[in-house]
Amino acid sequence: MSVFDVHVNRAPITGRIVHYRYNPGKKIAAFAEKSSSENEQNLVVIDDGRGGRIAFKQIAGLLARRIVFDKKEGDEVVRGERVGMIKFGSRVDVFFPSTAAIKVDMRDKVKVGLTIIGEIEERA
Repeated sequence: MSVFDVHVNRAPITGRIVHYRYNPGKKIAAFAEKSSSENEQNLVVIDDGRGGRIAFKQIAGLLARRIVFDKKEGDEVVRGERVGMIKFGSRVDVFFPSTAAIKVDMRDKVKVGLTIIGEIEERA
């Protein structure tokens, strides 16, 4: 995301937050590969209660000086619900199970709350 994008982050699936971790770190430009491991970030894992789990990271960038996350472990979230934001330039990485069907390509422009980026196979 650039400084011209909206930086509101929404829950990628409906479920319960089973893990949350804040990691202090550097302020490397968010587009740099090493920003995913070295920058200030929040790691969030949501379990859908049917065997599906999604993890995502809110990663601060060169200009971003504040990551906001409005939830905590144990909170229930609904897909598309606002869970936080990153102020100014930033990055969000979403981690799907290997069986998920990814619906976007690298560098596709996505719209918050509208673009489906992947689908998890429903388990019985």
